[in-house]
Amino acid sequence: MDWTTLPSLSALRAFSAYAESRSVAKAGVALNVSHAAISQHLRTLESDLGVALLDRSGRHMELTTEGETLARAVLDGFGQIATTVEALTGADATRPLQISTTPTFASAWLMPRLSQFREKHPEISLTIDPSATVQPLDPGGIDVALRYGRGDWPGLDADLLVRSPIVVVAAPTLVGTREISSPADLREYHWLQELGTNEATEWFAQHGVDRDAGRGYASLPGNLMLEAARAGQGIAITAGVFVEQDVTAGRLRILFEDTRKKGYFLVTRPGVQRPPLKAFTTWLRREARR
Repeated sequence: MDWTTLPSLSALRAFSAYAESRSVAKAGVALNVSHAAISQHLRTLESDLGVALLDRSGRHMELTTEGETLARAVLDGFGQIATTVEALTGADATRPLQISTTPTFASAWLMPRLSQFREKHPEISLTIDPSATVQPLDPGGIDVALRYGRGDWPGLDADLLVRSPIVVVAAPTLVGTREISSPADLREYHWLQELGTNEATEWFAQHGVDRDAGRGYASLPGNLMLEAARAGQGIAITAGVFVEQDVTAGRLRILFEDTRKKGYFLVTRPGVQRPPLKAFTTWLRREARR
């Protein structure tokens, strides 16, 4: 197709709207422009084509034979486009919004707030995948991920939602008031980490400490890991935002804190977001600012 031979799309839209309604005023209302703008588009189209599309000799403007021929073509063409777009966007609009996040973030941050989103958008269906596994964001699949890190995921858009360092915590019933000044002081304890991660092992390796293998560690879903930590069943590594209330209430004690700038990011594919995703990401950002 030689695109350079086609007239202005705006002029074709105006002509199509006129051909459908047979009224300059109604065409203007349909396209949300003035009737003068419609008239100008019609004259521009005739000038570009070098063909009289409208007979203006009588009291009411009528389509010429050439105008009728073009009208059938543009109405069929725009009609097919409208039908296809509606089918594509309509099917996508009814597909549940798919969210991937860690179990801990889901239970400790997202779920307590989600009822507010449901109140604002009862028409949007949600599917939440609480998994530590990093899921791909493919078209027709996961729409948005809430991931912990530095925001450096190639090919994806990442906006910081909640800044939070990683902390090492334990219940006072486990460590008491004992002075713990070095990671080596924690070798003898049982350790807890979120299922699907190896944060405990990485933390010891980062500090050059050989953990006591005889004490072992437990991998649990995030919410159960925090419950176990509160019960004094082991030392836990988690994002600080999840234990703020526990620390304030004295249920947990922060032993070490990783001060590197990390946090939970809102991760999406680049490009235009479908309406349910746009509504969800807008709400998430507002909640995070609070």
